[in-house]
Amino acid sequence: MPDPTRATALRTDRRNIAIVAHVDHGKTTLVDAMLHQTGAFGSHEHVAERAMDSMDQEQERGITILAKNTAVNYKNMVINVVDTPGHADFSGEVERGLAMVDGVALLVDAAEGPLPQTRFVLRKALERNMPIVLVVNKVDRHDARPAEVVDEVLDLLIDLGAGDEALDIPTIYAIGREGKAGHAPDDLADDLGPLFDMLIKEVPAPAYDPEAPLQALVTNLDASPYLGRIALLRIVNGSIKKGQQVAWIHEGIEDDDGIPETVISRAKIVELLITKAMTRVPGESASAGDIVAIAGIEEITIGDTIGDLEDARPLPRLTVDEPAIGMQFSINDSPLAGKSGTKITARLIKERIDRELIGNVSIKLVDLGVPDRWEIQGRGEMQLAVFIESMRREGYELTVGKPRVITHEEDGHVMEPVELAVVDVPEEFVGAVTQLMGSRKGKMVDMSAFGAGWNRISYHVPARGLIGFRTTFLSATQGTGQLHSSFHSWEPWMGELRLRASGSLVADRPGPATGYAISKLEERGSMFVAPSDDVYEGRIVGEHIRPEDLDVNIVREKHLTNHRSATSDVLQAATQARVMSLDEALEFVREDECVEVTPDAIRLRKTILQAGERSRAYQKAKVGR
Repeated sequence: MPDPTRATALRTDRRNIAIVAHVDHGKTTLVDAMLHQTGAFGSHEHVAERAMDSMDQEQERGITILAKNTAVNYKNMVINVVDTPGHADFSGEVERGLAMVDGVALLVDAAEGPLPQTRFVLRKALERNMPIVLVVNKVDRHDARPAEVVDEVLDLLIDLGAGDEALDIPTIYAIGREGKAGHAPDDLADDLGPLFDMLIKEVPAPAYDPEAPLQALVTNLDASPYLGRIALLRIVNGSIKKGQQVAWIHEGIEDDDGIPETVISRAKIVELLITKAMTRVPGESASAGDIVAIAGIEEITIGDTIGDLEDARPLPRLTVDEPAIGMQFSINDSPLAGKSGTKITARLIKERIDRELIGNVSIKLVDLGVPDRWEIQGRGEMQLAVFIESMRREGYELTVGKPRVITHEEDGHVMEPVELAVVDVPEEFVGAVTQLMGSRKGKMVDMSAFGAGWNRISYHVPARGLIGFRTTFLSATQGTGQLHSSFHSWEPWMGELRLRASGSLVADRPGPATGYAISKLEERGSMFVAPSDDVYEGRIVGEHIRPEDLDVNIVREKHLTNHRSATSDVLQAATQARVMSLDEALEFVREDECVEVTPDAIRLRKTILQAGERSRAYQKAKVGR
């Protein structure tokens, strides 16, 4: 962003706005309504709901993962709208989104109010001193409480250090699904006009220094089969033209202190692309305040600056929160490796990881010094699960270890991240949830009635205590509970946690699973495999009802007689197979277990497959304690 003491001119025909909100508060749906009402789609066009959520996983998970931008025209004004993630795991995308804009529309559900991840994104906006417009959405809900929600947002703003000016926050009420907005919950216009008008009034026009040379910050990357790498820019000062020779200011080799040198290279803008609605079209020039895309610099990356060749001035690079979760990635070395994937070698996996590092500033690669094995660090389980799922769908096979929390030392003490976890549960489940949280060293800090018969409870809990918690929590609340969390503080290590009370049923030999063997093992626990599934020694085939692991023969066959057929055994056992999603599998595994990820299957296994080797490794670890 330009230095406010030097920015003396305004681009009055532009507004750059980020819409930030908690997951599923209606953010992307509202943006879709804005696109429709400003003529972004022709009347003859059929547009899928949640148009801006273009990734398969975004539509499946119902969340926004990538920070995307669109442009709408309203009253001769171009409004660039950046749709940012509402999930704290995607903090890198949030940072990028906020780097492109001059103000924020804070979208809050009229019934749920502000939640922990709303706090996370809002704190980032306040750190940048951005003006905020409050949009209370879904005011048509039967349990809507708009007045209370506005008060909760004001309390949150003051708690985050916004000061007394937060009490004057401009507020609009809306039903995003119906494309309506107004200045009171019971007085909505038939369109989003009141929202557009307030955004134009409250969010400042882009400011720039008319005496400064070209400065543009790279906030995101894309790719085109025709143009190669595409860089998304916010032009801070100056102007840019297609075909122009520019200074590409980027990082070079690190010095002894780990600080990279600043390198200035000559580059050419081969193509200039301007956003109209949801598409990019070729343009000839763009000026300060515009959000554009350029092609022609193959090695350009996020945080680089495009400047003037005669007066190259770098802009501050994007910074993101440090990773909190790490997972080990390795090649798939199970006996079933290569059965369904086309990309299975260490070279191909490493190339894919390197590509992700280029476009995702919030993940890191740690070299473990072991061939074919790497640690990927990110903000949270969901962020890394999305990456793994993307690889799986692209044809990769790999093995992924249990998520672990990243710690650091302060004054000789190990410090671990602690989360603020907020749960919404029916009254009858409060005791069960409190017991669950207590077993994970969670401390209750607040509890209040919420809606009819519901309670909202806040806990401070170690981040590692939340790994694998969601599935147990949903089971304890019969699927009714909601859990939201965000980073709270670093605290001294709180001691060992045993997060899974059950052991694993582990196959002791290879072969196809049989219905007979499965039916005999059902009393030992729940099964993960069905008859005829291929198993191998060390594959986890079920969850043991007892805390210890149990090696089992799941390929045992029954001798058939004239009185019984194998078909009934197969059908009976087939109904017992429990299929896990990738997220559930990552939550389930213990430290000595991992997840085998392939395009057509997700399998659980022991890290060491052979029982004898596992036993020796366990004894060795026991002696070393």
